[in-house]
Amino acid sequence: MSEATTNIIEARNLRKTYRMGRVRVNVLKGVDLSVREGEWLCVLGASGSGKSTMLHLLGGLDRPDRAGADGGGPGSITYGGKDLRKISAGELNRYRNREVGFVFQFYHLLPELRVLENVTIGAMIRHGRFGYRGAAKREAIDSARELLTAFGLADRLRHRPTELSGGERQRVAIARALVNRPRILLADEPTGNLDRVTGESIIETLAETRERLGLTVVMVTHDERIAARAERVVRLRDGVLARDGFAGAATAGGA
Repeated sequence: MSEATTNIIEARNLRKTYRMGRVRVNVLKGVDLSVREGEWLCVLGASGSGKSTMLHLLGGLDRPDRAGADGGGPGSITYGGKDLRKISAGELNRYRNREVGFVFQFYHLLPELRVLENVTIGAMIRHGRFGYRGAAKREAIDSARELLTAFGLADRLRHRPTELSGGERQRVAIARALVNRPRILLADEPTGNLDRVTGESIIETLAETRERLGLTVVMVTHDERIAARAERVVRLRDGVLARDGFAGAATAGGA
């Protein structure tokens, strides 16, 4: 099987510049990256290296620059044979809602909603106000219950976020990201707000979920121990791809 058929997403010449007052900050300076279907890829780098920006671009939350400051061509992100820059707003929304799931360092749970409601809200957005009923609603609730049970939260379905521990809240956030059965899970420092023991349990949950669902996982972190769990590590330094290899070899040499 060729590389073109095994890569689920490909990024070429990714550049991203932000303006802070009169200063232009070049966050990404021409990054090429391919992610294989079913792979667990870790993006390792210090704060400010551009790893979160790269994740946001891959997930369609932001768009790459049209051209680099040095005159380089526009960056592209290809998924399913389509360049995300060239699809319609509706197609981009469907990509973000159905093909990709997001997990962030901060859980972003709605405090007024119970656990089960927080998880199914993604399905509600997917189907829309008038489509989320009948079979669609039952399917979403069943999917949410299945995920929460697998994450050890079967007895927390009616709890609100304030009644949960940090680790439990992150498990709810992961379940919410997966309720629409995406093909790719993008995780931005998912253990950054947790203590070491709880963080390790979250990584174990992600590893088990990836294996069970056949997910492609792209995770950003600054933690070498977390990177060691991935199949492959990409290192970013100052917006440039510095190293790309298997996790065991990549982490052995340090940052």
